[in-house]
Amino acid sequence: MIEENRIRENLSVFSFPRLSGTEFEKKSFNLAKQKIEGLNLTPSVQKFSFSTFYSRIYPKFGLILLFWLHFTLFFNNIYWVFTLLSLILTLMMFLVLIFITRNPEKIQFGKTLNSQNLYIKLPSKSIYKKKTINSDKNILLFSHLDSKGQILPIKFRMQSYFIWFFSFIFGILINTVNYFLFMGSFLWLFIIGAIMLGINFISTIIITINSTNNKSKGAIDNASGVSCVLELLRYYSNPEFRLDNFNLWFVFTGAEESGTMGIRNFYKLIKDFDREKTYIINFDGIAKRFILYDHGLLNNKNYKSYNFILENKDIMRMERAHKIYIGIYSDGLFLLNKKFQGLGVGDKSGQIYVHSINDTIDKIDPKVLKKLCQFITILLKDIDK
Repeated sequence: MIEENRIRENLSVFSFPRLSGTEFEKKSFNLAKQKIEGLNLTPSVQKFSFSTFYSRIYPKFGLILLFWLHFTLFFNNIYWVFTLLSLILTLMMFLVLIFITRNPEKIQFGKTLNSQNLYIKLPSKSIYKKKTINSDKNILLFSHLDSKGQILPIKFRMQSYFIWFFSFIFGILINTVNYFLFMGSFLWLFIIGAIMLGINFISTIIITINSTNNKSKGAIDNASGVSCVLELLRYYSNPEFRLDNFNLWFVFTGAEESGTMGIRNFYKLIKDFDREKTYIINFDGIAKRFILYDHGLLNNKNYKSYNFILENKDIMRMERAHKIYIGIYSDGLFLLNKKFQGLGVGDKSGQIYVHSINDTIDKIDPKVLKKLCQFITILLKDIDK
């Protein structure tokens, strides 16, 4: 059975600073491994190394280059040779960056660290009872083991990205219209363009000065997810509760907070899975309520699941998942963009605490996590037909 006290205990166990690639992340990995082995199960380990260039340097460098492009286009009427050379150099550097970051998990320059993924596969009842040799139907439940702290609160950082994005787009558009259509003859367009450039400059500075540290206990992000996946693993470790037609995978990724390096490496193991017969569920950042970001898992045939959502609408609701969220990326979004169907579980109410020293267990309601786990067991029964 799903137990609230056990969820509460795991929350406490995994709520400590555990920056990816450090001894603290390794500690969380060992704790999760011990929990799994305590169920008389033997997990698998996938070790990998990663560079912090992609997650900590590349975004800032890219934004600075784009701001310089904005700046160059705004002052393009001052000296055309400078403008031309600046555009050529900027575009060349962008091409180099795009080439380097096509496969971020393969980058091995800059500061290189080590991490690992932990996972275990529980076969379907048909395999367990030796009715079939193999099953190509799989459901994978994910959570990430690492945490991170940052100088800027995540909500302020997301707002800065939004402001940067829109000031850049509108600034480029206004400057293009003013200089190439009206030859710079409208002063009011010049003033608006200057304001957009100024806003873009300030937001670029704000984003650039933000830095990563190991000061967040990561209770919401993501001891909550780890606790849910561990509780569900305990539940399904009983052969009687296994699914009839789907294998269940329980995956704990490392270095999610460093450019989703864990899932990028784990993807090598599942890239050939049939997208029509595979579902993923990602648990990331749940506090006192949660949102189910659906991308192909929930449908009108899941009657019991929908009824459960309606009965608990005070703490849970459903939204359609999008492929792009400005300033946010996760294991679930990575797999969504790889065409996997599934469900992401998150919580906007706790975002103000994420990546800060205030991300502590008192911000989480274990009763909500219990409800979430119960919902997942109902959902999996619904789709196991």
